[in-house]
Amino acid sequence: MQGGQIGVPLSGILTIQPERLFSESAFGQRVARELEAEGAVLTAENRRIEAELRAEEKDLTRRRGEMEAEAFRALADAFDEKVQETRREQDRKLREISEMGEAARREFFVASLPVLQGILRDSGAGAILDHSSVFLSSEAADVTELAITRIDAVLGDGSQAGDPTNEP
Repeated sequence: MQGGQIGVPLSGILTIQPERLFSESAFGQRVARELEAEGAVLTAENRRIEAELRAEEKDLTRRRGEMEAEAFRALADAFDEKVQETRREQDRKLREISEMGEAARREFFVASLPVLQGILRDSGAGAILDHSSVFLSSEAADVTELAITRIDAVLGDGSQAGDPTNEP
C-alpha cells in the first residue's frame, strides 16, 4: 500500500473534473457570486441607458417636424453616434467582467496546484488527467471531491488571497 491515504484512491492515474473543481469550490462560488453581482449592475445600467436613449429618440422624432432637414440630420447623426459609442462602452464593460472571471479561474488553478500535487504525492499516482479526456476510468480514480475539500481547506473562498494573516 504505497503512498495511500484514507480518501485517496490507490491508482496509477487519477482524474479530475476541472469545471466542477472550480464551480463547486468555495473560491469558485465566491467568484460566481461576484460576477453575478457585477452582471446585475451592468444589466441595470443597460436598462437605465436604454430608457434614456428611447426618451431621447422620442424627443428627437417629435422635434423632427419643427426643424430644418439639415439641422435634424445633424442631431440624428449625433444621436446615432452616441448610441454606437454607448454600445461599445457597455460591450467593453461586459468583456471586462468576463476577463475578471477568466483571471479568477487562472488564479484558482495556480493556487490549487500545490494541493493537487499533494494529492498526487499522497496517492502514489503518476498523473492527474482531465476526466473529460479519459475514455474509461473507475469512479474511484476521480479525485475531484477530495480536491475540492482540500482546496477549500487551504484557499477558503480566496477573498483573503495574498493576506499574510490568512495562513493555512
